[in-house]
Amino acid sequence: MRVLSILVAAMLLALPARAEVKIEEVVSPGGITAWLVQEPSIPFMALEVRFRGGASLDRDGKRGAINLMTGLLEEGAGDLDSRGFSKAVEGLAASFGYSVGPDRLSVSGRFLTENRDEAIALLRASLIEPRFDQADIDRVREQVLTGIRSGLKDPDTIADAAFAELSYGDHPYGSNLDGTLDSVAALTRDDIVNAHGDVLNKERLYVGAVGDITPEELGTLLDTLLGDLPQKGGTMPGRTDMMAPGGVTVIDFNTPQSVAVFGQKGIKQSDPDFFAATLLNQILGGGSFESRLMEEVREKRGLTYGVYSALAPRDLAESYVGRVASANERIGEAIDVIRDEWVKAAENGVTAEELKNAKTYMTGAYPLRFDGNGPIAKIMVGMQMIGLPIDYIATRNDKVEAVTLEDVKRVAAELLKPESLHFVVVGKPVGVENTTDN
Repeated sequence: MRVLSILVAAMLLALPARAEVKIEEVVSPGGITAWLVQEPSIPFMALEVRFRGGASLDRDGKRGAINLMTGLLEEGAGDLDSRGFSKAVEGLAASFGYSVGPDRLSVSGRFLTENRDEAIALLRASLIEPRFDQADIDRVREQVLTGIRSGLKDPDTIADAAFAELSYGDHPYGSNLDGTLDSVAALTRDDIVNAHGDVLNKERLYVGAVGDITPEELGTLLDTLLGDLPQKGGTMPGRTDMMAPGGVTVIDFNTPQSVAVFGQKGIKQSDPDFFAATLLNQILGGGSFESRLMEEVREKRGLTYGVYSALAPRDLAESYVGRVASANERIGEAIDVIRDEWVKAAENGVTAEELKNAKTYMTGAYPLRFDGNGPIAKIMVGMQMIGLPIDYIATRNDKVEAVTLEDVKRVAAELLKPESLHFVVVGKPVGVENTTDN
């Protein structure tokens, strides 16, 4: 893998931090669309393939099937068993990655130009002809079960799970995509095969490619790699809204420090006010030491090492969430301060100085995302999935700069709902009253 590491390092140098990326759309002879950034200076390529739906396509009673299936895609394909597949990939100095989230299954490929055909053949086999050998299923299943058992003892995981269930109920967003001990233990090979067919298909396919390849070569590659996928996949679940009412849910857990996850309904990424909302969040709780929550909760009062909030738009719902941890006897004060800051921002908006600083941060940080072939490929696929135009990268910072102080004040009044904030607290919080049944 040393050759690949050297070339990746070279590519990072060849692509300095920038946001001027020339993207072109490529349609293969077979009709598969991809976005391409040509970079022929290094004989290396990054490929990002995503399938919309992800773990939300789990069938009823089969929670965790898509997660388990994703973990098995690199465990043998075609004529190669798990060990043979791994050795073949390593022998080509290639790198493949497979991951799944609530809305998408992602496949990443990194390989040298001289090994491109062989690498694509292996990657194709993993997507089209995965073996799903029973021994591998049992081994990966046990890894998943170990993670689930660990989560049952982790306050952060417990808080996330409770908040998700309160927010989304029976919708796939309301449960852990890993599944439960019972649901994962009951999964069969047929369930995994069904999960594969439900997710990997042309209907909800998005591709980004960056590196040493021409549009014509990419078109051939797309048909070779993805042409044999089925046209249709499983049925997507419907949209949902956050259902958690304002209040507090306390989950008793023996720990000296309580963890609190909090949130309310959010805003769609396609909303014209999303940039104003993003700037608002950067000021309120965006994670930097200059945010209001960090200033009030950490710096002034010393209640926590860290507190943050984030807009969390998904394909089928939107939320505005945050997290804080504090000593059991002080978590109540931290919650009160967070609510107070929500009220202040909703009623008074932000200052001109705060908005100026947030814009400087957002526009300055944006080019730093484009630090290599892989990150650019991921960004392009994300743009496609959101429905952004192909020239978005060139215009994004202008949209940020166009947001006015009045825009942020109006959005703060409309978006921030202090009375709707729900806190899930895991620990032994002192003086924090539970307002829900759990």
